[in-house]
Amino acid sequence: MRKGVFFILVICSPLLMAQESEERERVLYTPDFEFNDGLFANFESVLANDPIPPARIVTDEDLFDRAFYDKVTAKKEIIIYDDNGVKKVMRTEDIWGYSRNGILYINVGSAFHRISFMGSICHFVATVTTYNPNYYDPYYYNPYYSNSYYYNRYSMPQSNVGSTDLRQYLLDFYTGDVMEYDVESVEVLLMRDPELSDEYQALRNRKKKQMKFVFIRRFNEKHPLYFPASKY
Repeated sequence: MRKGVFFILVICSPLLMAQESEERERVLYTPDFEFNDGLFANFESVLANDPIPPARIVTDEDLFDRAFYDKVTAKKEIIIYDDNGVKKVMRTEDIWGYSRNGILYINVGSAFHRISFMGSICHFVATVTTYNPNYYDPYYYNPYYSNSYYYNRYSMPQSNVGSTDLRQYLLDFYTGDVMEYDVESVEVLLMRDPELSDEYQALRNRKKKQMKFVFIRRFNEKHPLYFPASKY
């Protein structure tokens, strides 16, 4: 019997040591935490704090320019070297975001926005441009439609006019989902903590709107974020 116990301990010990080593290599997120600078191709690379370093981006832009990432992401495509030194083309619209000076920026609405409040539930503000295809511009002129028969709001081409709005969003760091900053989203996110969820659900609707950020902060305090220690 003792030999069997000894055998199990010998087998399990390396596994336990590996788990303990992995836990030691992960660090608690605090306001002093800095993400590694570079492009994050997807949300998984964010969780691993493993971006594509700026040195592997093929560009003529100055790496030390403060506007480096703004200029790189202003293009439709970005060429990078992968881990094997092979060139790859990435569509900018598919990139999750980037880190500059240790701060995380997320790609939303074809632009990159700083995540100002980090945690298991993040909060950020984004400028989003929306277009209304049914908008009719009475001052629009096209010589091909100058004939009075066509010159009406139903047959002439619609003006491609966009409106820019400042919106608030939430980022779920468990799934990578981006959600509107509203009561419904907060209710969904709080479901991972039954105690907080029940307390929030007990509030009146008006109070729920007022207390959204308070409950997000409380959730983050109870469920902190951890990231791998920096490799660079």
